[in-house]
Amino acid sequence: MLPPETPILLLTTGGTIDKIYFDALSDYQVGETVMAKLLDIARVKRPFRIEEVVRKDSLELDDADRALIRDRVIAAPESHVIITHGTDTMTETAKLLATIAGKRIVLVGALAPARFGESDASFNLGMAFATVQLAEPGVYITMSGSVFRADKVVKDRAKGAFVPVEE
Repeated sequence: MLPPETPILLLTTGGTIDKIYFDALSDYQVGETVMAKLLDIARVKRPFRIEEVVRKDSLELDDADRALIRDRVIAAPESHVIITHGTDTMTETAKLLATIAGKRIVLVGALAPARFGESDASFNLGMAFATVQLAEPGVYITMSGSVFRADKVVKDRAKGAFVPVEE
């Protein structure tokens, strides 16, 4: 188990979890992250650090963005890393991160923006905090009350959920 003084790094990349509604545009766009506010509301006492990498919908992430995310994880002194990420391409980023040894990396997102009262964001973020503290080194995705090894899950768009890969 992770000692209580061990800090967790939270990298933000955008995605639905940080989307806001622009009424003038009648559109949702990725806004400033609300992760610090969610963690404050949840009264998280474990040391953590938040760092923004990019602010994009995951469908807009390209290879350069994924390389930047990977570089930030590698360069971080923290060995326990949570990455907020859009769900559409979360598994693609996870594949790139799989080559990083010795770190526990958890990707997390939401199917509804964190700013919405009926969002899954807070629960998913809490699951990510628990997972990163207890998991063995590797890359994981936590969504909708489940924890998946990142190489054993896909997003089923029809179901609007992550499902295990059948072997």
